[in-house]
Amino acid sequence: MFCFRAKNFPSNEARSCIIQFTEYLSDKEKIKMISTVEEPKTDKLQNLFQNLPEASEINFRNRTWSDYENILESVGEASGLRISFDGENIKIMTLSILHEKYVRFVERLVNNLSMRKKIKLISFGSATMKRSEKDRGSEPDCCFYVQNAELVAKMNSIDFSKDVPPDIVVEIDIHHASTSKFDIYSKLEVPEFWLFDGKRMIIYVLDGGSYRATKNSVGLSILTDEILTDFLNRLEDKDQFDVLMEFEEWLEKN
Repeated sequence: MFCFRAKNFPSNEARSCIIQFTEYLSDKEKIKMISTVEEPKTDKLQNLFQNLPEASEINFRNRTWSDYENILESVGEASGLRISFDGENIKIMTLSILHEKYVRFVERLVNNLSMRKKIKLISFGSATMKRSEKDRGSEPDCCFYVQNAELVAKMNSIDFSKDVPPDIVVEIDIHHASTSKFDIYSKLEVPEFWLFDGKRMIIYVLDGGSYRATKNSVGLSILTDEILTDFLNRLEDKDQFDVLMEFEEWLEKN
C-alpha cells in the first residue's frame, strides 16, 4: 500500500507532478490530500520525488528491508528528502524552507558552542543511518558525535552496522510526525534525541531501551530544553545572525 500526504494543495507545477504521479498509479484515483493506492515501481521514483511539493509525506506500508534498500538505491543522495524505515513502513518526506531554516540554525548553534567552549564535536549532517540486523533505518535532520568524537574524527564514512552511532540526533518536526523515530533511534542505540515541534525543543535520552524526556543534554550539558527552545523561538521575529550573536553573548556569560 502507498499513502501520499501534502500540507497544502500546491502550485500548478506541483499539481502537475501529483497528476503525473496519480496517473502512473494502477487505480488512478482522483487526487486527494490523502490517497491509498498500489505501490509504483522504484525505477520511476526519483524523477517523481524531485518534483513533489514541499512538506509532503509518502508512506509505503508493509514493506521489507529489501524494499527499503531498493528505494535508497533508486533515489540515491537526492537532496530535499528524508527516508526512514521502522521495520514495517517506509516513510519518504520532502522538506521545506522553514524546516531547513531551523535545521541549519541548530547546526550553527551547536558548532558555535563547540568552538567557543572548545568541545570536540563532529557533525555528520543527515547521514543515512541503517542496520539490517535491527531492521531499522533513518536520516536525521542533523547528528553530532560528542562523547565519541575521537572515534570518528578521521572517518570519511561510517558503517552503522559496526561503528558507533551519533551521540545526538536532531529532528525538526514542524510538518511531519516523528513518533516512529523513537523506535528507530532506540533500535539504532542513539543515546540522545532532540525533537523540535516548532514551539518547543524536547531532549530525550535512551534509558533501558526507550527514551525519556530530560532537562539537560547529556552530550552538551550546558544546553537545556529551555535554552534551546528559547533561541529557536527567537527566529520567529529575528534573523539567524542576530539570534546567533545573542547566543554568543549567552555563551560568554555561562
